[in-house]
Amino acid sequence: METSTDQAPARPAAAPPGSLSPSRASDFMQCPLLYRFRVIDKLPEKPSEAATRGTLVHAVLERLFDAPADERTAPRAAALIPGQWERLRESKPELAELFASEGEEAAGERMARWLGDVERLVERWFTLEDPTRLEPVERELFVQAELESGLKLRGIIDRVDVAPTGEVRIVDYKTGKAPRPQYAEGALFQMKFYALVVWRLKGVVPRRLQLVYLGSGDVVTYDPVQADLERVEQKLLALWEAIQQATETGDWRPRPTKLCGWCDHQAVCPEFGGTPPPYPLQIVSAPRAGAEDLPQA
Repeated sequence: METSTDQAPARPAAAPPGSLSPSRASDFMQCPLLYRFRVIDKLPEKPSEAATRGTLVHAVLERLFDAPADERTAPRAAALIPGQWERLRESKPELAELFASEGEEAAGERMARWLGDVERLVERWFTLEDPTRLEPVERELFVQAELESGLKLRGIIDRVDVAPTGEVRIVDYKTGKAPRPQYAEGALFQMKFYALVVWRLKGVVPRRLQLVYLGSGDVVTYDPVQADLERVEQKLLALWEAIQQATETGDWRPRPTKLCGWCDHQAVCPEFGGTPPPYPLQIVSAPRAGAEDLPQA
């Protein structure tokens, strides 16, 4: 019997969430229904130029530290871009769609401009940090810790620096612009999350958290204390309780914001007249009052 070869690949079977990362925690705080679509339903999303640009810039900055300190120059970094872009396209075939919506010539010009943006972001980094004076202990470090409650926290840290005195600095590259002061706490949430994981793993509170904004040329630092991390832990425990409740009840409520305009799932979102796919997990309890009261970043 013949089978079709042009069907979309089957999505992984749905399963209750078993851990929490900074991005998924932010998803739930932004919109519980978005969290469901990404974590429970595993709905596909189109690759975006902005996210792919960030991935490529991170890959280049990571690989640059393979070179001896005196060879970590801006031209050397720029020369890494084509090879890292090719590797990224090979590992993620869906990126072929990124510039495919236009004619071949127009798509080529658009990709050239996009790669030029990548090069400018990489070059700007050299005005913010001096890689010849840095020897990271870790790059693109996967970390995971289990709290006493059983909650597993995980994530990938862009760079970990350790001073001769043993003090730890966690560094994260951002290809966008630094947020305005009123939104700074949300940006630091991810860094405090990583600091909490490092503290629980190593028993050491990182001395400094550093956000490097390549889009605007800003470097934002924060020096956490243990009380900061304890507060983040309590917030994550409350967040996880809300996620577990939504998982058991199937009550994933949309939270409309200005960010909805960039969401890939408008077609299945009730806020846009859509209907979510059938809930793939077993419902074991009825929704409780106050389910809409979620922790904020």
